[in-house]
Amino acid sequence: MMKGVYRWFERWVYPFREPANLRPPAGVGGFLWHYVGQAKLAFFAMLIIGGIAPLVEAGLFYFVGRLVDILDQLPGERSWHALWAAAGPELLFMGGVVLVIRTLVVGLSALVDEQTITPGFYNLVRWQAHRHVSRQSYAFFQNDFAGRIATKVWQAGQATGDLMESFIEVVWFMIVYTVTTLALVAGLDLRLAVLVVIWIAAFGWLAKLYLPAIRKHAEATAEAGSMITGRIVDSYSNVQTLKLFSADGDDRYIRSGFGIYLDALRPFTRRLTGVRMALTMLSGIMITAIAAFAIYLWVEGSITVGAVAFTLSLVLRLNMLLGRLMMQLNGILRNLGVLENSKALISQPLGLTDAPDAKELVVAGGRIDVRNVTFHYGKGAGVLDGIDLVVHPGEKVGLVGPSGAGKTTLANLILRLYDLEGGQILIDGQDIAHVTQNSLRGNIGVVSQDTALFHRSLRDNIKLGMPDATDAQVIAAARKAEAHDFILGLRDNRERSGYEAFVGERGVKLSGGQRQRVAIARVFLKDAPILILDEATSALDSDIEAAIQENLT
Repeated sequence: MMKGVYRWFERWVYPFREPANLRPPAGVGGFLWHYVGQAKLAFFAMLIIGGIAPLVEAGLFYFVGRLVDILDQLPGERSWHALWAAAGPELLFMGGVVLVIRTLVVGLSALVDEQTITPGFYNLVRWQAHRHVSRQSYAFFQNDFAGRIATKVWQAGQATGDLMESFIEVVWFMIVYTVTTLALVAGLDLRLAVLVVIWIAAFGWLAKLYLPAIRKHAEATAEAGSMITGRIVDSYSNVQTLKLFSADGDDRYIRSGFGIYLDALRPFTRRLTGVRMALTMLSGIMITAIAAFAIYLWVEGSITVGAVAFTLSLVLRLNMLLGRLMMQLNGILRNLGVLENSKALISQPLGLTDAPDAKELVVAGGRIDVRNVTFHYGKGAGVLDGIDLVVHPGEKVGLVGPSGAGKTTLANLILRLYDLEGGQILIDGQDIAHVTQNSLRGNIGVVSQDTALFHRSLRDNIKLGMPDATDAQVIAAARKAEAHDFILGLRDNRERSGYEAFVGERGVKLSGGQRQRVAIARVFLKDAPILILDEATSALDSDIEAAIQENLT
């Protein structure tokens, strides 16, 4: 039965939802609502449950006060019979609230939190952030650490979910509980309520005094944390180079990153310590004042001993909630800083987009016209100036020139990894600036200088050329690329072998020649009408290169 309940709550938020616009607004409020608006039902349920929970809790303290009065005023002999006769129905109601209503409220809160929000909403944010960021331009990823980008995408989900849960489970709970406390205490004596109002106002003033600086330091800490993560991932990704050279220089580089992080973290934690000490002192003063005044009212005969117990219970619980809010302040501001840091990256508009009138590229013969193409990487001069080139259908053209002359750049421009700074490139008469990027790249097979592979199986790496390919098609492509035989002999550290073997990050477990053959197999499988080879066989011996070239014809 419970499995069915769990599944029902788990279906409330579908993490792979595709909104009309993946890009969130740049402002904090807009960024939050972009995602929260897709899970309105779940958060509305949390608000309702989060509003009932403090009412139940305040009611429990009211019951404590009533129970003290019932026991204090019990007439005659002390016995269960006398107690039942004096307040039986009321005691039954108290027990029902504790055993049934409280359990139901806590259970529903746990179900929404742990079955809906945590698995559904957190990953909805991460998935949509990844979908948007992964569609950024090639230049976007060239200008930042991959590890830093990945950290911001992952942390965006955690920070967004944690902020909303903190608001509902701590701030909203606190608001409802405080209002309920004021109402109940005012019913005993308005002067007690005034003291509670003074306490809350002083708490708010201190929070307002400290919050702007804490938020600023939290954002700086999050940015520094992303930076050091990026540096560490960069080092691990290039561990072979570090092993071949002295690692002392890299250790200094990483240590300097930790120094930057600590310089950002320490002012943040100092502010947090200061606000905690100030709020603790305030709470001590106010608890003492309210307790003394409640006893004074009891001495005057204005309230009962049960009312004193009830008031002190409410106030002590209010102090605990303020303490919890104070403790949560660290997490709330950290998450706010992470969110500020992440949204700056995630909310960026795409650097390279399809034109509004973009159509699907249709390749008939495969003629490529490069007309007066200029590209300087935004530097004003250099690389390509006024290049003209025609590649006729079925023609093989080789570009020869020194390193840095722009051969790879021209290939990247044909693939529209960058927008031209001048001129046109046409394929079968269609301007590549006015066709969709997916259809353009779907019609071009590429083996680039950088033949890095994914840390996945050989089968998955080859199937990037055709995700729905059968095993027979994968093997046929590997045979054409002279890769089948060495693939069969592979075995990884988890005893996966052949096409199931994993190749390590960027294909590090394979030699340069083996990586090139896997990349060529991927292109064979894709079977695109246009083929670009950028030093695709530079790591192969002459016999294997000749065999592959024969298969390419």
